[in-house]
Amino acid sequence: MTEVATPEFQHLTVLLDEAVDALDLAGARADGTYIDGTFGRGGHSRLILSKLGAGGRLFGFDKDLQAIATAEQITDPRFTIVHDSFATMKSALAERGVDQVDGILLDLGISSPQVDDAARGFSFRNDGPLDMRMDTTRGMSAAQWLAIETEQQLEKVIRDYGEERFAFQIAKAIVARRAIEPISSTRQLAGIVAGAVKTREKGKDPATRTFQAIRIFINQELEDLAAGLNAAYDMLAPGARMAVISFHSLEDRIVKQFFASKVKVEQPDRRLPIKAVDLPQPLMKLIAKIKPSDAEVAANPRARSAVMRVAERLPAKGAQ
Repeated sequence: MTEVATPEFQHLTVLLDEAVDALDLAGARADGTYIDGTFGRGGHSRLILSKLGAGGRLFGFDKDLQAIATAEQITDPRFTIVHDSFATMKSALAERGVDQVDGILLDLGISSPQVDDAARGFSFRNDGPLDMRMDTTRGMSAAQWLAIETEQQLEKVIRDYGEERFAFQIAKAIVARRAIEPISSTRQLAGIVAGAVKTREKGKDPATRTFQAIRIFINQELEDLAAGLNAAYDMLAPGARMAVISFHSLEDRIVKQFFASKVKVEQPDRRLPIKAVDLPQPLMKLIAKIKPSDAEVAANPRARSAVMRVAERLPAKGAQ
C-alpha cells in the first residue's frame, strides 16, 4: 500500500498486513482501543481503522508536522491524532480518559518522505539544510548542535549511535571544518565524513552511519523508545499485544531485551521453601519475530533491514 505524502514524495508502509494482523483485531477485539505510536503517513492506521468495529478507537502519535497534517485529513470519528512522541502515550491518553488499550504498534525509524525531502536534512544524497529534526518546532537542529558540541561528545554520539569505527577521525574533521566555516548543509557534512573515513563498506555511502547517529541523537530516538516500551507495557490490557518494527540493530536490541525482561522473570533461590504456584510468573509471552518477504524487499529496498517483534501481555497470576 502506498500513501501519497506530498505530490513529490511517496511512502511504502513496511510489513503493513503483518503488523496489523499481529494486533489480532478479530471478533470482540475489533471494538477495542489501539495505539499507532508512529503514524508516519498513515498506512498502518488506515488498515487498522478498516478492521475496527463501530466501538473501536485508534490513537495515533507523531512528532512530525507533515505527518500530523496527513493525519488530520482522516475524518473517521474513531481516530484521534496526538502531536507528540509515543513516549508520552500514558499521560496523553490519561488526559483523554483512557488508561488501558488492547494493542499497540510502534513502527520505528523515519519515513521515506522525510528521507527524500532534501529540506528536512536527513539524507546525504540530496543537498539541503542540516536540520534532521522530526519535530521542527522543538529542540536544536543538527547544524546548531554540530556548531557547539565538544569533539569528545561528537565522537561518542557517532560511535555509540552510528556504530562507526572511524568516529574519532570524523569528530576531529568536523571540529576542524567548523573552525573555518559553519557546517550548515547535508552535502558539507557528507563530504567531511567521506574525507575522514578511510575504507568504505561495499554498497554503503561512508556518511550512512554518521547521519544515522546524529539523527538518532537529535531526536532522542533511543530514549523515546525505552520510555515508550515501558509506557506501552503499563497500558496493555491482559491479552493485548504489542508489535514493534525496528530498522537497525540498536533499536532491535532494546526491543529484544525489553521483551526478554518480561518473558524471563528472575526466580528466587531454588533452595528456598517456595511453592511452584507462588513463584514469579512471566509477564508477557513472545508471539512472533517477522521479517519482510523477498517480494516486499524487492518492491521496497528500504524494508530490507526491518524486523518486527510481537509479544502479548499475560493475565496477572490468579486473574480469571
